[in-house]
Amino acid sequence: MRDFSPRDFSGDHRWLSINTATVKAQGDLVQIAESCARHGIRAISPWRDQVAAVGLERAVQAVRAAELELSGYCRGGMFPADPSRRAEVRDDNRRAVDEAKALGAACLVLVVGGLPQFSRPGSAPSKDIAGARAMVEDGISELLEYARSAGIPLAIEPLHPMYAADRACVNSMRHALDLCDRLDPGRTGALGVAVDVYHVWWDPELEAQIARAGRDRLLAFHICDWLVPTTDLLLDRGMMGDGVIDIPKIRALVEAQGYQGHAEVEIFSNRWWARPMGEVLRTCIERHRTVV
Repeated sequence: MRDFSPRDFSGDHRWLSINTATVKAQGDLVQIAESCARHGIRAISPWRDQVAAVGLERAVQAVRAAELELSGYCRGGMFPADPSRRAEVRDDNRRAVDEAKALGAACLVLVVGGLPQFSRPGSAPSKDIAGARAMVEDGISELLEYARSAGIPLAIEPLHPMYAADRACVNSMRHALDLCDRLDPGRTGALGVAVDVYHVWWDPELEAQIARAGRDRLLAFHICDWLVPTTDLLLDRGMMGDGVIDIPKIRALVEAQGYQGHAEVEIFSNRWWARPMGEVLRTCIERHRTVV
């Protein structure tokens, strides 16, 4: 049986990926790709709005020119909506799959959405979170065949419960994996999870659920840190090593299952957006080697 010991990141940053939200305030996607290449960073995970800002064709050219891999693409999802908007949700998510394929992404990350009025503004106000969860399951089920035909795996990202109303009503690894088991019982590799330490570090079932996921369900691994006190629910993520998350332990759990993909830095932070892009990238490299 193969021994999946944690990889040694101390000597290089081959497996570092930068989620482009981490430096979104400092430049557009083309500038981010060029700066990552200059710093020897070999992978990114772009956001759809950043791709749209430069145009898909130019984004594809920038990725290729910089010889970058894509650890993922953010994001599909936001499924809950009024019934009259079902076609809009379907078409938007299919476009996300198409963009991910054009860019060569390893997976499309799904932030599934919360209550309809927040997932798709203009939908009627609702407090029915069970109904929202049913819409999420229906939406993933509908998208799955399209994504499978395109060869783009879907990675459900469970978000911290503080986001249940507006961003994601799937808030634990257990819930995400329950969806995977119902919608992809054959574990075909078409559906899995994105493990973001910011969202799951608190979960007392985390170790068991990572083991349950296994290699075929572990599609992405996102890193940052949880600051105490945190000053903003969205925009105060910490740089790795500055907070309370035991990142090496969680990485060891994921890699024990055979995950050998990128460790993707995803930091939404007004503090880090105020610093020069080069400084942020150099810090990511240093922390990747020392505390991840």
